[in-house]
Parts: sequence; C-alpha cells; structure tokens
Amino acid sequence: MDIRRRNNITVTGRTDGPVLLLAHGFGCDQNMWRLVVPALAEDYRLVLFDYVGSGKSLPAAWSEQRYSSLAGYAQDVLEVCEELDLRGVTFVGHSVSAMVGVLAAATAPERFSHLVMIAPSPRYIDDDGYRGGFSAEDIDELLESLESNYLGWSAAMAPAIMGNPERPELGQELTTSFCATDPDMARVFARTTFLSDSRADLKTVTVPTLILECRQDVIAPPEVGAHVRDAIPGSTLVTLEATGHCPQLSAPQATTAAITDFLGTRR
Repeated sequence: MDIRRRNNITVTGRTDGPVLLLAHGFGCDQNMWRLVVPALAEDYRLVLFDYVGSGKSLPAAWSEQRYSSLAGYAQDVLEVCEELDLRGVTFVGHSVSAMVGVLAAATAPERFSHLVMIAPSPRYIDDDGYRGGFSAEDIDELLESLESNYLGWSAAMAPAIMGNPERPELGQELTTSFCATDPDMARVFARTTFLSDSRADLKTVTVPTLILECRQDVIAPPEVGAHVRDAIPGSTLVTLEATGHCPQLSAPQATTAAITDFLGTRR
C-alpha cells in the first residue's frame, strides 16, 4: 500500500532541518497544526499525517482490529517513518498521540531523538492513588452518548474540550473536525483512547521529553501532567498560560515557543 496516500502525508519546512513529526489526537487531523506550522517550518522539516480513519486518510485501509489498540496507531507512525526513512525524529503528539509516541519510540528507538507531549494523559479514568479526571461511570456515559448520537455528542463535547468559550470559533472548528470523522471509526478510536492505560509504558521513555499542559483542561487535569513528569526521569513539564485541551490552536505562539525553547532553536 502507498503509505503516503494512506496517511495523507505532508512534508514542509526546511528540507535540511531536524525532523518534527506532528501527530494529531482523537477526532482531529493534521489541519489542527496549521497555526504552529509557519513558525516551526523556519527551522525544521515538518512531517504531518492523518491516522487511518481520520482526515483525508484512505478509509479502505481502516481495520477495527488494528485500531482497537494504541499499538495500531503507533504502527501508522512507524510506517510513516519507514516510508520517509526518518531518523532523529522529534515526535510531537497531541492528547492520546502522546502515548502513541511513547509506544512508537519503545518499538523503534533508533528513529526518535525527543518526545513532545501536548496535553497528554496515560489514563483518563481515576485509579487508586491516581487522578485521571474521570470516573469509570463518566467514561461509560461518554462512550454511550458518543455511540448513540455521534453528531450530537460532537456538538456538545467539542466546545467543552476546546475551552475558551469567549472564542466560540475554536469550539466550532473542533466540532466540525469531529463531525467530519466517520462515526464507526470514531467509536473505535474513542474506546481505544478513553479506555487506555499507558502508565506502565512511561517507564520505557529514554529520550529527552517535554510535557506541555494548559493551566485549565477538562480532559487532562494538572495531576496528570505531574504524573507523567514524575514517571519519565529527566522530563520537563511546562504549564502554558492557556486554557482548554488544544493549545496548538488556542495558544499557538506559546506552544511554539515552548517547543523551540526545549529543542534549543528559539530565535
């Protein structure tokens, strides 16, 4: 299969620059990065893609069995890296993609040099001694609502996830992105996301890691960022002066500055 078409791969920026691989989260696609791309493209070679089942990827390539596990999404990442022969990659993962990046780096460590996790969560459901932000009942209700009326769920949830109610156009953009996703594929991705538990995988991370959180995020509370920082030795946690779960849209300049500061390329 043509991986470039399958995952709608886009390459931009400096052809001789270090590689940043930008990976979107649930219900989104590579368009979610558009506000940080211009600044990052000055110094980096940027690789953007859509997971199978998202954006302009090839729907025929989707498999419920494969994408019922985060490992299936990590395989997309690794096949993109192999197709483009990428090495020394800084993986920038938003939301659930942060954990996808952890899995990909553990499987093929020779390809990755850094991880950047934007609003990550290794587990969304609370557990003994761990606050993920949701009870098991909360997640059951969320998934039931999503599966019974995906478009209605998207219209209600996307603005809450985005935050920034004073900027309703951001919530509308996320709603549109959610609604553009095939409901059956979204159902599988949602279950894979919200029922995942990647806490044990964090100990496999050996590359320099940046964790970006927003000061207010209904999906990933502050305790989650602290947990990820404590689980990855030497990692850096930065709290952006931003709200919501998508700072690459709501606070693109702060997001870009944090990434370039971490990588040592800020102008």
